[in-house]
Amino acid sequence: MKFQGTDAYIATDDLKVAVNAAVTLERPLLVKGEPGTGKTELARQVAQALGLEMIEWNIKSTTKAQQGLYEYDAVSRLRDSQLGDERVHDVANYIKKGKLWQAFEADQKLVLLIDEIDKADIEFPNDLLQEIDKMEFHVYETGKTIRARHRPIVIITSNNEKELPDAFLRRCFFHYIRFPDVETMKKIVEVHHPGIKDALLTTALTQFYEIREQAGLKKKPSTSEVLDWLKLILAEDLTAEDLKRDGADALPKLHGALLKNEQDVHLFERLAFMARRQR
Repeated sequence: MKFQGTDAYIATDDLKVAVNAAVTLERPLLVKGEPGTGKTELARQVAQALGLEMIEWNIKSTTKAQQGLYEYDAVSRLRDSQLGDERVHDVANYIKKGKLWQAFEADQKLVLLIDEIDKADIEFPNDLLQEIDKMEFHVYETGKTIRARHRPIVIITSNNEKELPDAFLRRCFFHYIRFPDVETMKKIVEVHHPGIKDALLTTALTQFYEIREQAGLKKKPSTSEVLDWLKLILAEDLTAEDLKRDGADALPKLHGALLKNEQDVHLFERLAFMARRQR
């Protein structure tokens, strides 16, 4: 069971090594990187490439680790008991299975994505240590222990918004997705926009990387944003010549796809203003 990338996902050699190492070690793969570098999509492509189903657990700031195991609806049981409902005699009727439970009871190996784990509170990763390590947990209301039939391939993503506990990190295989260089980006673009003219692509990517490297930029545009930008450029039938800027016109064409806050827009407007004054 080896991951070699897919036609729809350009995986670098070091990323392939990381995925396959995590599978071999049977440890969660913790993937970090800038937003928009394909961390979530990696899990989907691993599942597709290996012919496995995927369960996706999207983490929010309010998510608790217990929700990944199960939730017991005591309120509904109390209400049903007052109404004389026969369901109250079986507590299992009031237990909602979480994503981990679903992954553990699957009939075959699958991919479990725990997406953006750093959004939850700091105790969240620690609260999952034993369950992910031992691949089992206890349901106190029924007295049963749920054990994984097949150990899932666990992929955990983080945008690095907060530090993760050392005890949690020790149990993971770690990989940081570096931002693609120009040649890798060209391959990614070719997957999404096949046949794009070389002159247009070269001009667009040159401009894109210049924008990313601009000092003072608050939010650097990501891979997903350059793909959106190129889609708009192609839809507008712009040429390489149309994209060219001079100092007096520092804002890129269709800049709303790349610059996502007013501070960065004002930065490029100030650069244009300074360039005009120097003429």
